[in-house]
Amino acid sequence: MKRKSARPSFSRRPSFHKREKLDKAGRIRQRNQRVAFLVFLLLLFLTGIIILVVRHGQKQQENTETSQEADEGEHYGPEEWMAEGAPYIDVQLLTPNEYSRPQLPLNQVDYIAIHYTANPGATAQNNRDYFENLAISHEAKVSSHFVVGLEGDVIQCIPTSEMSYATNSRNMDSISIECCHMDDTGAFGQATYDSVVRLAAWLCARFGLTSEQVIRHYDVTGKDCPKYYVDHPDAWEQMKADISAQITVDQGLMGIS
Repeated sequence: MKRKSARPSFSRRPSFHKREKLDKAGRIRQRNQRVAFLVFLLLLFLTGIIILVVRHGQKQQENTETSQEADEGEHYGPEEWMAEGAPYIDVQLLTPNEYSRPQLPLNQVDYIAIHYTANPGATAQNNRDYFENLAISHEAKVSSHFVVGLEGDVIQCIPTSEMSYATNSRNMDSISIECCHMDDTGAFGQATYDSVVRLAAWLCARFGLTSEQVIRHYDVTGKDCPKYYVDHPDAWEQMKADISAQITVDQGLMGIS
C-alpha cells in the first residue's frame, strides 16, 4: 500500500508568526532603550554644563570678595586700606577647599601671628599658588591669611573672617602672616620687613590689638618660626617696637583715640 507523504503541520505557522512578532517587539524595545539612553546622556551633559556654569559663577564671586566683607555699604578695599596705613594688598582669595581654605569662621581675633616660609627665594605668588594647589595635591593642610613677598608685595589668600591653617592651637583666633626671605637665616629683607610692620600694625589697629598680641609661631608651638626672629630675640623685640609705633600712626588715620 502506497503511503502518503507527510505534510507540514499547520500548527507551526502560528509559532513562526509569533517569533516574527516577538522579534519586532524586541527591535522596538531595543530602539526605545537606545533613545532613552541617548536622552539620559543628553540630560547628564546638560546637568554637567549647568554645574560648571554655577561653579564658575561662585568662584568669580569668591575671588572678588575682600577681607572686609562684613562691612556694610560702600566699597572697602586695597585703596581704602592704604589710606588707613596698610601696604597695598593684592586680594587673591584661595578657592574654598578643606586643605587650605576650609571656610571655618574666625570668631574673634586675639593675635597676629608672624611666620616665615622656610623656602628661601620663593615669592609671595609662589607661596599663594602652593596653597591653592593643595586643593588638588592634598599634600598637607596649610595656608595663611597673608603672604608678604621679597619686594614687600602683599597677597591676601583668606578673608580675615575665616580661619587659616598656620598657627596650630591659635588657628581659631589668629590672623597669620607668612613672610618670604632670601636665605636660610630667615632674615626678612628691608622691603619685606617694612611691609610686615605696616600690615601687622594696620591689623592691630583695625581689630583693637596691641603689639603684645603680635606673636611668633614659636610662641605657640616652640617651632623655629620665624627662624631669624627666634634666633635673635632682640630683632623680634625691635620689630614689635616698630609695629607699636606704626599702630599709633594708623589709629590716627582711622580716627581711633
